[in-house]
Amino acid sequence: MSEECTHDCSTCGAACPSKSAPESLYEAPNPLSNVKHVIGIVSGKGGVGKSLVTSMMAVNFAREGYKVGILDADITGPSIPKIFGVKADVEGDEHGLIPPRTKTGIEVMSVNLLLDDEKKPVVWRGPVIAGTVKQFWTDVIWRDIDFLFVDCPPGTGDVPLTVFQSIPLSGIIIVSSPQELVSMIVAKAVNMAKMMNIPVLGIVENMSYFKCPDCGTEYKIFGESHIEEVTSDMGLDLLARVPMDPKLAALCDRGMLELMENNYFDGVTEKVLRGILNK
Repeated sequence: MSEECTHDCSTCGAACPSKSAPESLYEAPNPLSNVKHVIGIVSGKGGVGKSLVTSMMAVNFAREGYKVGILDADITGPSIPKIFGVKADVEGDEHGLIPPRTKTGIEVMSVNLLLDDEKKPVVWRGPVIAGTVKQFWTDVIWRDIDFLFVDCPPGTGDVPLTVFQSIPLSGIIIVSSPQELVSMIVAKAVNMAKMMNIPVLGIVENMSYFKCPDCGTEYKIFGESHIEEVTSDMGLDLLARVPMDPKLAALCDRGMLELMENNYFDGVTEKVLRGILNK
């Protein structure tokens, strides 16, 4: 700090380093919250199974012994409560809102838990939606969470931007699918993260293939995957490849994803932790 500094930047002419430093837009969490790491789950386009991947990540980390939460930032298309079968009312007081827990103890906050009818559409403009996402961070009491997963809506618009700017992310995970245009879509998400100085922890390819339950043959429904080329060109980790699995779909429809039995995310926890430490 300069000796000429008057401690009032609006009138002071001193060239202090702090004066030119970018102002942080991070919102303070609820004073009673305790969250160690926040991971955003994003996608460049819709329909790639981002909410499914978010939920599977949460279940996987919980099984590893971590305390986990999910902030459903997809305000107009919330699906997290349905996937976990959570229908409890959100309780709260003057100190903040208490997120309901799933059967295995995963904390969940979603706009669908605040509606009197889960089928009622949320017809809000961008600023109101962005404000709600912020409130899920500032007004909700996240209790001793090791990993809070934020399920973002697709694209690079208002809500992902709000999440990137308002919440201190440890990194993001990009969800993609094995289609020809995947490199362009992934690049948009990666470049947005770079613009915002958010580490990219890796990519999960969903709908990677379909495995015949009778003969075990794998069919590439969307054609040959290019994800390995994409991750190699961009210097990213391929965290997992999730097939089109009717059992997973059935569990989600019944709100019982926590009963999933597969090895699709084996080793992902270690990769994510390594990514957070190395960024």
